[in-house]
Amino acid sequence: MSATWLIAVDGSAHALRAVDHVIRELGSNVVRPKIQLVNVQAPLPSDVSRFLDSSVIRDYHSDAGDAALAEAITRVEAAGLACSHHVLVGEPAQTIVQFAREQKCNLIVLGARGRGSVAGILLGSVTSRVIHLTDLPVLVVK
Repeated sequence: MSATWLIAVDGSAHALRAVDHVIRELGSNVVRPKIQLVNVQAPLPSDVSRFLDSSVIRDYHSDAGDAALAEAITRVEAAGLACSHHVLVGEPAQTIVQFAREQKCNLIVLGARGRGSVAGILLGSVTSRVIHLTDLPVLVVK
């Protein structure tokens, strides 16, 4: 049975460092996990979304998510690794954990912003929430 690794990507340099770390670690390994690149878009506030057609909202999330994933996809494919990519909508930490569970992932990989523990608590760090919500191993790349 092959492993599946979820890499959360928001388009930031921190997320791309996590992608690069996975690529380096896999190197020339004969057995490679399935890689699921995931971007989570926050839902639009209801005072905005109620004035827009659902297809416009769906296209907006898809375009923003695709833009955030583009460089990660390029790097993974350039390294000769296969990946699937997904744009999801919801609260980031809960959505990442739920998707990882549904896809039977063995590992969640996140890039840390390096703000420190106090700032992380005050800012409601997605990484901290993912660690709290899941029983899967979580690799945080700084």
